[in-house]
Amino acid sequence: MYFDPLYLLIAAPFFILGIWAQFRVKSAYARGSKIRSRAGLSGGQVARAILDRNDMRAVSVEVSEGMLSDHYDPKAKVVRLSRGVYQGTDLAALGIAAHEVGHAIQDRTNYQMLAVRNAAVPMANIGSQMSWIVFFVGLFLSSSAPFLGKGIMWAGVGLFAMVVFFQMVNLPVEFDASNRAKAILVSDRFIGEDELPAVKKVLSAAAMTYVAATLTSVATLVYFILKAQGDRR
Repeated sequence: MYFDPLYLLIAAPFFILGIWAQFRVKSAYARGSKIRSRAGLSGGQVARAILDRNDMRAVSVEVSEGMLSDHYDPKAKVVRLSRGVYQGTDLAALGIAAHEVGHAIQDRTNYQMLAVRNAAVPMANIGSQMSWIVFFVGLFLSSSAPFLGKGIMWAGVGLFAMVVFFQMVNLPVEFDASNRAKAILVSDRFIGEDELPAVKKVLSAAAMTYVAATLTSVATLVYFILKAQGDRR
């Protein structure tokens, strides 16, 4: 098994940040799930109401199995909420539900960064699946066939760059969806101004996981580039 201390040196801080971000999400969700909203509406009801108020009745709201498996499917035009969010009447559930509807509204209004992100998904999937394999095939070939090995390593770099591009584009999409969610929840009176801080904590914690994932991807790309430029195996 191949292990390179250089990768640990470059990426370890961001792995730690990712673990901390995941802890923050679970902690913020646990706290927010204990605070029942005064409106008494469930996440599913709020999602449906926001969609209807934005004339998006063709977008359905469904239950998705698994904890925090919430997402918007732009192809099927479906907002899928985990059972706890769909049925929950707490502030955490309302915040997450509104966030996912925020993505649906982005889709409806042709939000440019969402379109770019969706277009980048296929190549990012290929990059995440193949980049490591391609890169390390090139790395191990570089000692016996330097020119070929280096070429394959750079192909791996290019594949992983697609992952980084997706992560970079994904950040503004997620931040925008959260901003839409917070504004709609208050303006449409699903929550009061005094309830907003609890919602902000949940959405901010979730946003940090995307930041951590992006930084980890960037660090990995830096590692790939350094190895491709100056491998001394």
